[in-house]
Amino acid sequence: MSDRITHECGIAMVRLLKPLSYYQEKYGTPLWGFTKLFLLMEKQHNRGQDGAGVSCVKLDVPAGEPFMFRERCVKSNPLDKIFKTLLGSYNEKVAGGTIHPEFADTVKKHFDFGGELLMGHLRYGTSGGYSLSSCHPYFRRSPWPTRNLALCGNFNLTNTTELNESLTAMGQHPIFATDTQAILEKIGFFLDEEHEDIYRFLRTRNLAGDELSRRISEDLDVARVIRRASEKWDGGYTLCGQIGNGDAFVARDPSGIRPAFYFQNDEVIAFASERAPLMTVFDLAVEQVQEVEPGHVVVMKRRGTITSTQFTASLPRTSCSFERIYFSRGNDLDIYRERQALGGGLANQVIKSINHDWGNTVFSFIPNTAEVAYYGLMSELRTRRRDEVKTAILKASAAGQLNEALLDELILRNWPRGEKVVSKDIKIRTFIGQEGMRNQLASHVYDITYGSVKPGDNLVCVDDSIVRGTTLRKSILRILTRLNPRKIVIVSTAPQIRYPDCYGIDMSELGKFVAFEAAVALLKERGQTAVLDEVHALCRAEVANPTGTNHVRKIYESFTPEEISAKIVERVRPRDIEWNGEIEIIFQTIENLHVAVPEHSGDWYFTGKYPTPGGYRVVNQAYLNYFEKSEGRSY
Repeated sequence: MSDRITHECGIAMVRLLKPLSYYQEKYGTPLWGFTKLFLLMEKQHNRGQDGAGVSCVKLDVPAGEPFMFRERCVKSNPLDKIFKTLLGSYNEKVAGGTIHPEFADTVKKHFDFGGELLMGHLRYGTSGGYSLSSCHPYFRRSPWPTRNLALCGNFNLTNTTELNESLTAMGQHPIFATDTQAILEKIGFFLDEEHEDIYRFLRTRNLAGDELSRRISEDLDVARVIRRASEKWDGGYTLCGQIGNGDAFVARDPSGIRPAFYFQNDEVIAFASERAPLMTVFDLAVEQVQEVEPGHVVVMKRRGTITSTQFTASLPRTSCSFERIYFSRGNDLDIYRERQALGGGLANQVIKSINHDWGNTVFSFIPNTAEVAYYGLMSELRTRRRDEVKTAILKASAAGQLNEALLDELILRNWPRGEKVVSKDIKIRTFIGQEGMRNQLASHVYDITYGSVKPGDNLVCVDDSIVRGTTLRKSILRILTRLNPRKIVIVSTAPQIRYPDCYGIDMSELGKFVAFEAAVALLKERGQTAVLDEVHALCRAEVANPTGTNHVRKIYESFTPEEISAKIVERVRPRDIEWNGEIEIIFQTIENLHVAVPEHSGDWYFTGKYPTPGGYRVVNQAYLNYFEKSEGRSY
């Protein structure tokens, strides 16, 4: 994605099913689970670099000793810093003789993360700022093990205000911060109730303290807690939680918007936001990794049993298509094939754009997430070219006109030509505060391979998506024109992004989408500004009395996608360059998107069709914010 947007988060959980001594004997280290957690997080570092956090629960800890631990960091390279800090502490204790790695009991006693239940989180700061206080996992502490809760997740809820109000109605005094805090307190409330109900039932049985604690832990119904807590949740989420007694859970939203996968054998149960990291870290075949079912919570009890229970009513599955286009790592087999298909699906539009001029066209991609789609496009273009050559050879042969010169022209000089035209050069430091200086430096983030394009060639560059168009305008198009092509064609594997997201991607400000800017510009040019006022009135009424209608769609109704694309070109074309060539921007069609990514139909950012009521509230509020010049997120 040439435009940077913050997005997503990543979760990881490792539950060891054997004592630490087992892993010491079999794998040569009592930190086998700790290492696996780090690897799962490292293999998902693409999902969050604004912060990282890990937590641990130790089982069967004697009374008086701590049993839950947490470490978080929001500095640069947070994941590396966390694990270096923890391993540094471990190595110091080994060197000092406190820990003997061959004796797992010393590791469990003296190393905070020498436990059986480990959880990790990688954060992108979509809400709550970038301070340590907004970094997962969140903690809720109590002297009762079954009332301690650590929580992290990959999610956004659309109705945090409503959740906080429900907590207030219960008599709580919530701190209005993030949706994570609201969920933590909501789950915590019902966890307390579950604990109290069991305690009241058992306390008349004259049980000893340790037996009472064991029975409460055994009888705790985590699925029921999640079912009661989630009654008013609206959004996309994968939630990962630890309870102090050693129970744990992973819950997924009923639309399957956010991803979650897991693996289990007789040694370990492990969860991650993506399938491929589990396959890599545990050396698995694809069929060994299971998907957490939408609307289900997978509960791991302290004794090691695992169950999957539906906790909320089913909704039509609308898994996020952006996961497949951009967010998830492309080494997953299905995602790799889907991105190839996304590129191949653009072939007809590309061939039309270059008018079959194979010999004078260079194909490339804008690094790096569009690379697989580029391969898919090139494969499809070569197939089309082979068909053209075959037809031409048969025709010439039938007419007795086949000769060496014709074969040279058809076969040797007119095949789709790929080059590495654009490369990412440096990462601009975010500490530069002056906007003018930032913009000047941003124009040099990308660099070109001089000589890769002949003057007069068409230059086709594949990008995975175009959100704001800022990087195209300020950087990419500027440097591509230095090659002096006849025509530049930017090809987006995603359709036009027209509507905000509110389920985990930080795209909530409608006025920043270049497709929306283009549509508004067209309305003004054609004397249809009354539509803007009409939509404002409709959105205001919708927010006051929701009917589940996206009134912002009226902004686009008068225009074809091609008209909007042409207007986008006008808006992103640099004004102060001497190059006079043509620019065209091609977007994926909705139809081809669904063909390429058939199992992930979540496309609300393209179509405006949201899977939950909160999405419609957000899109209408986003327009109100735009029209009334109120900056900030719309949920």
